[in-house]
Amino acid sequence: MRFLGHSTLWIRMGGRVVLTDPVLTARVGPLRRVVPAVSPEDVADISLVLISHLHADHLHIGSLRRLPRDARVVVPRGAGEWLRRKGVPRVEEIGVGEVLTDGGLRVTGVPADHSGHRWGPRLTHGPDARAMGHLLEADGVRVYVSGDTGLFDGLDDIAAQGPIDLAALPVWGWGPNLGPGHLDPAGAAEAVRRLRPAVAVPVHWGTLAVTGLCELPGGPGARMRRLLVEPPHAFADEVAAAGHPTRVVVVPPGGAVEPLHGHRSDR
Repeated sequence: MRFLGHSTLWIRMGGRVVLTDPVLTARVGPLRRVVPAVSPEDVADISLVLISHLHADHLHIGSLRRLPRDARVVVPRGAGEWLRRKGVPRVEEIGVGEVLTDGGLRVTGVPADHSGHRWGPRLTHGPDARAMGHLLEADGVRVYVSGDTGLFDGLDDIAAQGPIDLAALPVWGWGPNLGPGHLDPAGAAEAVRRLRPAVAVPVHWGTLAVTGLCELPGGPGARMRRLLVEPPHAFADEVAAAGHPTRVVVVPPGGAVEPLHGHRSDR
């Protein structure tokens, strides 16, 4: 696994290479990338793309167009036709509770607590599909990728499906504040308590910021600069303080996570 920034993970499992919520470009609308953009070589071998929801910092059309045209792009059920009209050639759908297979990889759609509307929770027109996470299984390894989510009762149901080797959990976002349907470091630590993964990797941090915000003098700029760095470490501290056996692995955007081989910590 590599953390390519924001919610974009490169994962090799079951003989397949998976990319989650690809954001690869220097800009996403009013947001700019504060770490280097992803090189074409990093995504040349992608065979499967998993999209958690329709927000532009997770389903980014410009980034999808940089991927191999034969990659399977899997979106929440109900969003397929809208994305095909954008020129993405190989689009499939999955819903919560549904399963798809690709080679030796099995992917199950799981719930998330987050707005699924393309333009935000208060709008009723335009593309809308239920936000979700994904549970990936292959070669005796189980990986949970939550997508954007707040805390919800279904986390316990995900944990009940079997031990989780690795959980990729959001710990912040791209601005100075978080809206509903997001996890901050304390919320992500509570998710760890419920999920009991062997390893947790914090994502959704340190990658995007509103253009010009980091350069502002004084409080607003200083706060944003801290929020590009501090959330994953605060999450690790919360997990440790609570005494959870989960090992938190903080990697910077572009960093690699050591391979998992199906062993799980005693918990």
